[in-house]
Amino acid sequence: MAEAPQIPSTRPQAAYSGNDGSTLAGLTTLRVGGPAGTLVTATSEPELIAAVRDADERGEPVLLVGGGSNLVVADEGFAGTVIRIATRGIEVDSSACSGAFVTAAAGENWDDLVARAVAEGWVGIECLSGIPGLVGATPIQNVGAYGQEVSQTIARVRTLDRSTGQVRTFSAADCDFSYRHSRFKAEPDRWMVLSVTFQFELGDLSAPIRYAELARRLGVEPGQRVPAADAREAVLALRRGKGMVLEPDDHDTWSAGSFFTNPILTTEQAAALPDDAPRYPAGEGLVKTSAAWLIDHAGFTKGFGADVGTGAAQLSGKHTLALTNRGRARAADVLELARTIRAGVEERFGVRLVNEPVLVGCTL
Repeated sequence: MAEAPQIPSTRPQAAYSGNDGSTLAGLTTLRVGGPAGTLVTATSEPELIAAVRDADERGEPVLLVGGGSNLVVADEGFAGTVIRIATRGIEVDSSACSGAFVTAAAGENWDDLVARAVAEGWVGIECLSGIPGLVGATPIQNVGAYGQEVSQTIARVRTLDRSTGQVRTFSAADCDFSYRHSRFKAEPDRWMVLSVTFQFELGDLSAPIRYAELARRLGVEPGQRVPAADAREAVLALRRGKGMVLEPDDHDTWSAGSFFTNPILTTEQAAALPDDAPRYPAGEGLVKTSAAWLIDHAGFTKGFGADVGTGAAQLSGKHTLALTNRGRARAADVLELARTIRAGVEERFGVRLVNEPVLVGCTL
């Protein structure tokens, strides 16, 4: 991984001044955000724990940054201590009976772990290929895509409880996982993920393919298994087609991924949607619909924003769920676009979209 941009140890008076390495823009995939008060890069777990404890004891605000793929940082920046998580290490305990227990440090690259899982025959995360960011972020958001969620393979999450300064390990059952949510997301200022332990089945075939679009791409029926390597390549191809695989020269990938979560509605709310709106079971009395469909059918098509305001922030030309930086956007431009889309969807369908990225120093 490249060296982190150098950020001044004292906060400048000016707000956003461009992606020149002196701002948090250089640490996020959306490439927006103002300066930090102090930047600390922690390359080991003891360094990470010590840095957080030190800042907490001094009452200093802390922003934890991993891959920066799920952050929108305000143009005014972050006045406290930014701690960049760069811890490394993967431990494997594998047997034919219990499968593979794999413990990865929070700072490990997520897609590198997925690639290794496919190569080693660790089954269950192949459909989470191409998702940017680090391992430590995945349980916080309960990252999911193409019919898989990371909670399906997590055995344990090791954390620092910042309220006590003590290390605490949670079993998967105690993580309160739900759709794009966990106990760690519910209390973001309390829990810092140190490592994640996964339990994988062993084999060459993927988990059953649950997502219809992926099944069509693979030429199989939902529920069938395919070689895990084939599932990974198909997912990567689908994500590239939607601008969801990071490419430095492609502004459609300068985003925070899906900006809005798919709404979970009551059956009554879902019944009020047009007949052709997507509907998926989401538990007793609940229905999930597609945020992308709502956005598109509210009149916000791919590329929307080119002729609105500065045009610096636009919907991706490949996928309506991604809000993108066309190279000169400020956080304010992205948020203005998000507000416009949210208001339009609510006016058209009565559904209020919820942002998926974490907003730092700013609100919708």
